[in-house]
Amino acid sequence: MRKISHVQYDIQYHIVWTTKYRYRVIVGKIARRTRELIRQSCKSMEVNIIKGSIGKDHIHILASCPPSLSVSKLVQQLKGKTSRVLQSEYKELKKRYWGQHLWASGYFCRSVGTITQQTIKDYIEDQADEYEENFKIIG
Repeated sequence: MRKISHVQYDIQYHIVWTTKYRYRVIVGKIARRTRELIRQSCKSMEVNIIKGSIGKDHIHILASCPPSLSVSKLVQQLKGKTSRVLQSEYKELKKRYWGQHLWASGYFCRSVGTITQQTIKDYIEDQADEYEENFKIIG
């Protein structure tokens, strides 16, 4: 559980994105620099990386995000910054991608929870005195 000002939250996402054309270019010093850039970006957005891995052609991240940050904004920041910096620092990438985007346009995201949807439904069900159309009144 994380806290900011008057909010407690536990929002976790599994995010995956791939290199354009699935080229296997994220290796060695490029992989280490990619990891460093992702860590810096996440820290600046108050995103906690729970677990991550960098494959030759894809990135996996399990991250805890503040409620004020949308997943699309997070991915946009991570992919944008890493693409710009990596292509400017590594000429082999700039040559391979002709100065275009390093990452494929889409990404995969799934929310991750420590409790099941059924547990939440059961908890809400137990709280209510009156039930009508999946929305209850307590008291």
